[in-house]
Amino acid sequence: MKPEDFQAVEPRFVLEDYFLGTSRAYGLFEDRFGTVRRQFVVTIVGRMEGDELVLEEDFVYRDGEIDRRVWRITRQPDGTYRGRADDIVGEAIGVASGNALNWAYRMDLKVGDRTWRVAFDDWMFLQDDGVLLNRARVSKWGLEIGSVSLAFVRSDAATGE
Repeated sequence: MKPEDFQAVEPRFVLEDYFLGTSRAYGLFEDRFGTVRRQFVVTIVGRMEGDELVLEEDFVYRDGEIDRRVWRITRQPDGTYRGRADDIVGEAIGVASGNALNWAYRMDLKVGDRTWRVAFDDWMFLQDDGVLLNRARVSKWGLEIGSVSLAFVRSDAATGE
């Protein structure tokens, strides 16, 4: 699958437009055998600081754990995106086309008391009514260890504001 495959698909997904303001995502992590291992809700507050999109993500896991990630994302002159966060190794590279965005990045992921360096192949697809679906394949040493699925809803779409 390539981002260009979605070039003609509507509605068009513009990352920095979609994430301005508040949105919420409902997600889960499945291991490579299809067993749901974690469920969570994340509240995202997005704002522009100059040319940089800042996304403050606050995670609440079903087991009570909380976590926070702050993304700093910049659209490049060629239309791609580059993103940074504390647990991202180097930069995330994103390519948008039509209703889709594909992110590729490496991340230091907390797993119990340990940290695993994993790779994400992360796809977002904007649907009608402002629903954004996200599916990420997670791998370590080139082997898929699981996937993350999320459904994002903008606060204005959820409340009708």
